[in-house]
Amino acid sequence: MKTHALKALVAACALAACGTALADITIGVIAPLTGPASGLGIPVGNEVKLWPKEIAGEKLNVIVMDDATDPTQGVTAAKRFVAQDKVDVIMGSVATPVAAAIAQVADESKTPQLAWSPVALPAGKDHWTFRMPQSNSVMGYAVLEHMKKLGIKSVGFLGYSDAYGETWLTDFKPMAEKAGIKFGPVERFARADTSVTGQALKLVSANPDAILVVASGSGAAMPEMALRERGYKGKVYQTHAAATRDLMRVGGKAVEGTYVVSGPAVLAEQLPDSHPSKQEAIKFVQQYEKAYGPGSRNQFAGHAYDSITVMEKAVPIALKTAKPGTPEFRAALRDAFEHIGRTVLAHGVLNWTAQDHWGYTNDTGVMMKVVDGQFKVE
Repeated sequence: MKTHALKALVAACALAACGTALADITIGVIAPLTGPASGLGIPVGNEVKLWPKEIAGEKLNVIVMDDATDPTQGVTAAKRFVAQDKVDVIMGSVATPVAAAIAQVADESKTPQLAWSPVALPAGKDHWTFRMPQSNSVMGYAVLEHMKKLGIKSVGFLGYSDAYGETWLTDFKPMAEKAGIKFGPVERFARADTSVTGQALKLVSANPDAILVVASGSGAAMPEMALRERGYKGKVYQTHAAATRDLMRVGGKAVEGTYVVSGPAVLAEQLPDSHPSKQEAIKFVQQYEKAYGPGSRNQFAGHAYDSITVMEKAVPIALKTAKPGTPEFRAALRDAFEHIGRTVLAHGVLNWTAQDHWGYTNDTGVMMKVVDGQFKVE
């Protein structure tokens, strides 16, 4: 497993020898810098490099570890963070199966987790986990409203066979059926699959008005290419995990006309002036693209950017109770997340509560369309 030093990272051996000053805030970042979800993890790692050196006047230590899109490696990193590095908060992963595995470590160790994936957890198991992305049901609402506007009467499903695909299926199917839209067929594939020929043929044969593809990053292009190659002429929708330029880079002409739901950060300049997130989204885009070039903005880099905004509101609250590096501070930080109130982010307006660790409302999702290789607001 790779370990990357960012900002004021101190090597583990130095920590053991010298200790970390109690005033230092330590963040443990877990992201897929390699593996199938690396197209999402690398932008997160890029944004982390742009984080400030301190929060609320306290030095910020950041430790980044590569989970390789593997839940086992994610758990190993999380356990090291809580046992060895005594992190104040774990951030990650962008891959839902990895984020779910990390959540168990966060819960057992009583360490706050800011998940960069819309990870669904069993009731009572998200006490220490807060999500930076919008929930699938919130984004599904935007997709469904768009389908209704276009008069879609039937929708097929082609999605990951893991937690991300299954939660989208669980959330979206009843919403579609309630709206009078026939749902099915349902076809699944694994993240590591390089072909979905059989699944595509079944969907093309059924010929629904639209097909919802549930995949992420560059991996979202392959199933849509398979559908088009086999003659599908209907509408194709993609989820917010596909709201990256990798979709167009890999999919090319095959993804032209695709509808993709996204948080507002990806569409900063196209948002109306009245949108509450426009100013913050533009700040994110300007910062990120100054460092990494025009068009490099990314949905998940936006979540990493927003994480610091959340920390800047929560840390001063937690500092009134305890010092970083202690169990008391971790508990205070967790409680502070629930009490930061309405917070305008690049990705929408967030308001976590004790009852809701998702925080976004149904008006958060923005529909966009791939036009000439670019995302355009619908």
